[in-house]
Amino acid sequence: MAKVIHCPICNRPVSLDDPNMPFCSDRCRLIDLGNWASEKYVIPGQEKVSDLEELEESDAHQGF
Repeated sequence: MAKVIHCPICNRPVSLDDPNMPFCSDRCRLIDLGNWASEKYVIPGQEKVSDLEELEESDAHQGF
């Protein structure tokens, strides 16, 4: 018997040998991609300093 996991989007059972694994369908795969593209998911970390702020800090250290 094939092992089963649950789709992270809709929670339906998905066999480990399913070609859409870990998703149950292309629809759930696209929903997940859309969530990443719209920045619904984030990976914790330090906030990025904007390029302008970086330039200003660099100029300040160089005496400009």
